[in-house]
Amino acid sequence: MNRRISLVVNPTAGRGRAPKLLAAVEARLRAAGAQVETLATTSYDDAATQMAAAVASGTDVLAVMGGDGMMHLGLNACADPGGQSRTALGMIPAGTGNDLCRGLGIDPGSPLAAAGVAATGQRQLLDLIRVADRYVGAVVAVGFDAQVNARANAMPWPKGSLRYTVAALVELGGFAPLTYRLTLDGEVREQQAMLVAIGNTTTYGGGMRICPQADPTDGFLDVTVIHPVNRLKLLQLLPQMRSGRFARDRCVEQLRVRRVSIEGPGLTAYGDGELVGATPLVIKVAPAVVPVMLPG
Repeated sequence: MNRRISLVVNPTAGRGRAPKLLAAVEARLRAAGAQVETLATTSYDDAATQMAAAVASGTDVLAVMGGDGMMHLGLNACADPGGQSRTALGMIPAGTGNDLCRGLGIDPGSPLAAAGVAATGQRQLLDLIRVADRYVGAVVAVGFDAQVNARANAMPWPKGSLRYTVAALVELGGFAPLTYRLTLDGEVREQQAMLVAIGNTTTYGGGMRICPQADPTDGFLDVTVIHPVNRLKLLQLLPQMRSGRFARDRCVEQLRVRRVSIEGPGLTAYGDGELVGATPLVIKVAPAVVPVMLPG
C-alpha cells in the first residue's frame, strides 16, 4: 500500500534552501511510491494550521521540510497522549540547526536521504518533553544556553550552526552564574549554575551534545547542570560540547528524572530553539506519544 504523504514546506528555511530542494524531494518521495501533496506555508501560524488540517485528514506521514521550528510544529501536530496517532512525522532538514533530525539519527546535511526515510523508514513511537502546554522534541534550555539561543535567533549573520558559536562568544562576555530552584522528581535544590538543560534527545545549538546519553525511548529526561565556573572555563567547555566530552568535567552534573520544576529570577526557557517562556515551569516526560519515521 502506497503511503499518503503531506509535505509541508517552509519556503524561507535555510535562507531559501528549501525551495531549491523541493522538486528533488518531491521526486524522491514519489519514487518510493508515495502519494504526495505539497503544502507551502506563508507564516509560522499558517504552517501550524496546515499541519493540523493534514493530520486531521488522516494522512499517513506529515513530512516537514524546514528547520527546528518547523519540526517543533510538526511533532506537536502529530503527538497523541494515547500514542494512537495515525499520522507519523517525517523530518526533512533544510534549516540552520537541524538538531531534532541530528538527535534522531537523520543526516542533517542530506534532505534527499531524509525524504527516503520519510517515505520508507520505520515508524517508531518516541517520548517528548511536556512543558507549558506544548511538546518539545530535543532540549529545553534554561540559563546561558537560553540566552545564546535568544541572541542567535536575532542574528542575521553568520549562516548555519556557526551563528550559535558567535552568539555564545558574545554572551560569554557579560555572563554570571544564575540562581535556580529545582525540584527533581520531588527533591528540592536551591543552587547557582551556568545552565540547566533538560533533554529528550542529545543535541541543540547546531550540534552541541548537551545531553550526550539522552534516549527518546527510555521514559526519562536527561538533565545536565553546569555548576558555577569562571568565563575562561566555560569558554574551554564550549568546543567540547560538539563531542559531548565536556560532560566528563567535574563541574558538570548529569541526572535522569521524569519531572523537573524550575524557577528563578529572570530565568527564561527555550525548547527546540523556540521561546517557551519565563519560569516557573514544570517540565515532564511524555512517554511514547509521537510516531516518527526513522532510519530502519
